[in-house]
Amino acid sequence: QVQLVESGGGLVQPGGSLRLSCAASGRFFSVKAMAWYRQAPGKQRELVARITNDGSTNYADSVKGRFTISRDNAKNTGYLQMNSLKPEDTAVYYCNADLLVLTMQIEDCWGQGTQVTVSS
Repeated sequence: QVQLVESGGGLVQPGGSLRLSCAASGRFFSVKAMAWYRQAPGKQRELVARITNDGSTNYADSVKGRFTISRDNAKNTGYLQMNSLKPEDTAVYYCNADLLVLTMQIEDCWGQGTQVTVSS
C-alpha cells in the first residue's frame, strides 16, 4: 500500500510564505509526475502546479511568479514553496502523484489535504 503524507499548511498573513511538503511512502518503484491541487470552499478543485520526474514544471496563471514546485527524488518528496500569499490562496491543498507500483502499474495517489489560510 502506498500513501502521500502532506505537511506545512497553516495560517499566514497576506504577503507571507509557506512551504508544503508531500512525502510518498510504501512499496513502489518510483514516483512519476507530482502535482499540487487546491480546493476553496464552494469551488472546484483546481491544479496549482505540476512537476514531471525530469523536472519540467507548469503552473496555474494565478500563482505564476509566486509559487515554486520542486522535488527531491532521493527522498520521494515534493514541495510547494508559496510566497506573496494572498487571501484568495486560502484553500485545502492536496498533493497528487503517479506512482509506479510493484504490479508495474501507475497508481494515481492523493494526500489527505492540508489547510492553508491567508488572513490578517
